Amino acid sequence: MGINSVVEEYDVVVVGAGHAGCEAALASARLGMETILFTISMDSVAMMPCNPNVGGSSKGHLVREIDALGGEMGKNIDKTFIQSKMLNVSKGPAVHSLRAQADKVEYTKQMRLTLQNTDKLTLRQAEVAELLYEDITDDKNHNLDEKKISANIKRIIRGVKTFSGATYYAKAVILCTGTYLKARCIYGDVVNYTGPNGLMAANHLSESMHEAGIFIRRFKTGTPARLDKKTIDFSKMVEQKGDEHIVPFSFTNKEEDIKRDQISCWLTYTNERTHEIIKENIDRSPLFSGFIQGTGPRYCPSIEDKVMKFPDKDKHQLFIEPEGEFTNEMYMGGMSSSLPEDVQYAMIHTVAGLENVKIIRNAYAIEYDCINAVNLKANLEFKEIDGLFAAGQINGSSGYEEAAAQGIMAGINAARKLQGKEPVILDRSQGYIGVLIDDLVTKETQEPYRMMTSRAEYRLLLRQDNADLRLTDIGREIGLIDDERYNEFCDKRDKINSEIRRLEETIVGANKKIQDFLEQAGSTLLKTGTSLAELIRRPELDYEKIADIDDERPDISSLSPEIIEQINIDIKYEGYITRQRQQVEQFKKMEKKKIPSDIDYDDVSNLRKEARQKLNAIRPASIGQASRISGVSPADISVLLIYLTARG
Repeated sequence: MGINSVVEEYDVVVVGAGHAGCEAALASARLGMETILFTISMDSVAMMPCNPNVGGSSKGHLVREIDALGGEMGKNIDKTFIQSKMLNVSKGPAVHSLRAQADKVEYTKQMRLTLQNTDKLTLRQAEVAELLYEDITDDKNHNLDEKKISANIKRIIRGVKTFSGATYYAKAVILCTGTYLKARCIYGDVVNYTGPNGLMAANHLSESMHEAGIFIRRFKTGTPARLDKKTIDFSKMVEQKGDEHIVPFSFTNKEEDIKRDQISCWLTYTNERTHEIIKENIDRSPLFSGFIQGTGPRYCPSIEDKVMKFPDKDKHQLFIEPEGEFTNEMYMGGMSSSLPEDVQYAMIHTVAGLENVKIIRNAYAIEYDCINAVNLKANLEFKEIDGLFAAGQINGSSGYEEAAAQGIMAGINAARKLQGKEPVILDRSQGYIGVLIDDLVTKETQEPYRMMTSRAEYRLLLRQDNADLRLTDIGREIGLIDDERYNEFCDKRDKINSEIRRLEETIVGANKKIQDFLEQAGSTLLKTGTSLAELIRRPELDYEKIADIDDERPDISSLSPEIIEQINIDIKYEGYITRQRQQVEQFKKMEKKKIPSDIDYDDVSNLRKEARQKLNAIRPASIGQASRISGVSPADISVLLIYLTARG
């Protein structure tokens, strides 16, 4: 780096403009902080280097929660989707998940436009190469409230320096580096020292992070080949159409606002010949030869991984998905690979419909530097570096949605720190975002973390359909929900509550009209009077179906499909929801038992050695968090509770 006289000052610096960085910068700027967002290339802003979609199982929950808090991802995909589908509709509402195919180029373009038109936000193309910080010593005045400096803080962030030598001073820095840190893309014996899609890697920041005392590790992910649409025989595949009725990701949109002609995806399969080619060439895979050192994602394995780990499977699903409306590039979901170029051609040509296909871009694996998120507090700030935050794949997660969820929380908490406010920390009973962040900062993930509905203990409460009812009040308190949106939300909530109350209080008798209706509906006849809500709880009935016997029903046009959905779910699942809320109360009691930040676990007698080591390393904020640490047993928790009671 050469001499450079450029010096600027900001409240918040965000490093990296992927999905985490965009949400972090927007939240920070919208909360009044002068914010600068650095990207290594303007072409990489909100880029989708892998799958061309947003949402999916559990990930759709995250996007709707981001929107409920006042984030941008849901609005942006509503502007730029080319197909929309609600997944798992044959199952219960807890696992319903919205997923939309994106026009990748348009998604990037619209997000970049939003960033550039946001007050107090500067978007800058430059490589951040160095963290600027100050070591804490006894003889320096750091202008910080000593009570707010925990015993383990060793450094205070002061800003960043770019590769060109320019200096950007700031009170908070958020690292959202994605898969760019010392990245290398690999297929066969070919290695390109670039970030995703051939964009420049960030080769200098890792060293500065290491010097600041940040532990660095290597993770790996990958992507499939991109195919030329003109060379695909779709007649041999199964067409996958979008839903007739489109559910928007953003609660600010209605179906009529975003309705459009949708573009189909296609389903095909690998076969035994595909698997034979992979097995015959497995020694040429850098994944199996040991050349790739980074740890890959368990729940999104490469095709060679799937074939070798599941030898009993004679086929695997492949989804052929358009990358956009105005391109012939097709994404090959389910066939991520790092096999050599010639092997990629050979195995792809065995697939029905792809016998003569041409590859536009090879599949590849990408290795990159990241951190262990147990070194972060629940507000995503480093425990030992005051004012330094991290969000997204740098924290060991995978996926655009997981990154964006962390990004908005890091942006909110950086802004609140500078405003002297308490951090916003969602717990596991409030949202999938709470589950995601708690898992990352509490459990030592040894591989890229992927959100799944099974990770959420209270998933019946944390549905994608009620994300606004759970989180919009919080977004309003933070300052990211404006008056107009909040008034509309309150009107929706009031209508849901008043209609449920009316249905619970409206009693119908066993008269001829009611009995005839029940007989036609195939439902058990009444022996005595009952409420309309009790009828809705019957599996064969719902709010719409009882309209003929509901004489006091309000004008249906005043109730949106979203309101009717909430009425049905809240009434039908009332027993289960009540039981889960009772479980949440028990959970919150454990979360309220705070652990002093200055505790030395070596002083706690009868704690097992492993528990001492884990508790000293992670330093949980509460008994609840301590109980979720791998290696800390219920017996250890009992010992800790006794110690804290005696300590007073």
